[in-house]
Amino acid sequence: MMAVRKIDAILFDLDGVLINSFESWYQAFTNMLTAYGKKKLSRETFKARCWGPDLRHNLGALQLGEDAAEYCVREQIKLIPLIELFPGAEEVVRQTRERYKCKVGLVTNTPRENVDKILAHFQLSNHFDAVITGDDVKKGKPDPEMVITACKRLNVKPDRVILVGDTKADYQAGKAAGCIVIGMGSNAAGDLHIEQLGELFLIMDKSANNDLRL
Repeated sequence: MMAVRKIDAILFDLDGVLINSFESWYQAFTNMLTAYGKKKLSRETFKARCWGPDLRHNLGALQLGEDAAEYCVREQIKLIPLIELFPGAEEVVRQTRERYKCKVGLVTNTPRENVDKILAHFQLSNHFDAVITGDDVKKGKPDPEMVITACKRLNVKPDRVILVGDTKADYQAGKAAGCIVIGMGSNAAGDLHIEQLGELFLIMDKSANNDLRL
C-alpha cells in the first residue's frame, strides 16, 4: 500500500471529463467519412473504436491521412454549439487551484485550435496553468508523452500528480507517466473512481489529511 501525502498538480482530460463533446465529434467524423467515401459508423461503434485514442490513430486504421484529419477538425469547430459543459466543471477546476494550492493542467488529444475555441466558448481559458493538446506532442494518448510534457511544463513530478480521465487511453497514458489516475464514469479505469467531477474534492480532502491510500 502507498500513502499519498501531497498532490502538486491535477491534470484534467477535456472530452468526457469537463465537457460532453461526443455528438460534435461523432457528427464531424461522420461528415469526414462521407466526404472521403467511407462507410459511416454507428454512434455505438464510434464510441467503442474511436473515442479516446487520438484522431490520427483512428484515421490510420481507416487508411486516411492528414487531409482527412484536418477536414474532421474543421468540421468539429463548426459544431462547438453542440458541446455541453458538465455541471460544476468550471467550479471544480477553479476551486481545485484555490482550495488545494496545486497547479492545474489540461491534457487532451483534441487539436489546439479546437481546444482554444472550446475553452473560450465556456470561459475556461484562464483556469489552467498548462494546456497540452494533440498538436503539442508527437504521440497523443494512450502514449504518455502528453502527460509527461504537462508535468514538465508545470515543474512537478508525475508521482505527485493526479490525472482525471474517462477513457482507457487516459488510464494508460497516466499510468505509463507515473501518475495517480482517477477514472470518471461507470466504466472508467483508474486507481480511484468518481461518478461526478465534484467527487474529486472528497479525494483531495483525504490527500490533504495525509490519509489517501492506493
